[in-house]
Amino acid sequence: MIQAETYLDVADNSGAKTVMCFRVLGGATRKYAGIGDEVICSVKTADPNGAVKKGEKVLGVVVRTRKPLLRSDGTSVVFDHNAVVLVDKEKNPRGTRIFGPVARELRARGYTRIVSLAIEVV
Repeated sequence: MIQAETYLDVADNSGAKTVMCFRVLGGATRKYAGIGDEVICSVKTADPNGAVKKGEKVLGVVVRTRKPLLRSDGTSVVFDHNAVVLVDKEKNPRGTRIFGPVARELRARGYTRIVSLAIEVV
């Protein structure tokens, strides 16, 4: 579960390394985000030559969480850290590569481009 003030790793090559979530999208009273949810973040650390700069406000999609993801078949998926992929308004990733595994639930949420770029889909 991701909430305000949560630090997340960036799982793409957009230039950002670490971001801090400050808003979970999806309603005025929504407090937590899971895999496939959109969050608004502030870039905390970034590459000096990247497309994204430190302090920039960005939109991201949560692709990994430490909270177990329960599936309908009874299995659960747990990742080692929380991660986000930066996207634009049309849900296309800002980077050209996705690092690490992503959950298969992203495909049902309409993020097929992220799933196709990922090396491993869990």
